[in-house]
Amino acid sequence: MAKPLKVLIADDHEVVRQGVRTIVESQAGWNIVAEAKDGVEAVNLAVETKPDVVLLDISMPRLNGIEAAKKILKQLPGAQVLILTMYESDELVRELLIAGARGYVLKTDAKRDLVDAIHSLSQGRPFFTSKVAEMMLEGFRHQNQAVHAEVSPGDRLTARERQIVQLLAEGKTSKDIATALKISVKTADTHRANLMRKLDLHSLADVVRYAIRNKIIEP
Repeated sequence: MAKPLKVLIADDHEVVRQGVRTIVESQAGWNIVAEAKDGVEAVNLAVETKPDVVLLDISMPRLNGIEAAKKILKQLPGAQVLILTMYESDELVRELLIAGARGYVLKTDAKRDLVDAIHSLSQGRPFFTSKVAEMMLEGFRHQNQAVHAEVSPGDRLTARERQIVQLLAEGKTSKDIATALKISVKTADTHRANLMRKLDLHSLADVVRYAIRNKIIEP
C-alpha cells in the first residue's frame, strides 16, 4: 500500500486554500496536513507537520514565498516546494529555483495542472506548466541581450532587501522589522534608510507603489 502523501498549503486567501484542498483531497491517499495564512506560519507548520509537498504563494504577509521556501528547505531538505501563484515572471522563477523550489504553477492553470505537478514533485521530478516553461525559455533567450543593459535599482535588491521592502509596504515599523528579522532597531533603521536612498523613494507611499509595481506585494 502506497504511503499517504502529506501536503501543506500556504496562501493568504481562504478561497484559494479551499480550492486547492478540494483538488488535493480528491486524490486517494493525499492529505492536507496544514494550512497557513502567511509565510511565517507556513515555516512553523512545515516544521511541525513535516509535509512531503509544500504549496507556497509568492506574495504572503510577514514572509514572502521565496524566503519561506528557503527556511522550510533548511529545516526539511527532503520536502518538495511547489509555487502556486498568479505572477508570471521568469526572474521570479529563477529566484525561486535558486531558493530550492522544484515546481511553478500559475493559479490560472491549477485546475488543469495541479494534480500532475504534485504527483511529479512527490516522485522527485520538477514540474512547470507549459506557459511558465515558455516564459522561462523566452527569458533565457533574451538573457544575453540584457547582460549589457542598464540594471535598475530594483533588480539589484538582495533577498533580505526585498523582505524589508515587503515589511515596510505592509506598514511595519522599524521595531516590527527588527523583531521579524531578529536584528536591532538601529540596524532596521539603517536598512530602511539605505533602501530608500538606493531606490530613490521618499515616503512610505512610494515604497508601497514600488512593492506593487515589482510584485513584492499584491495590491
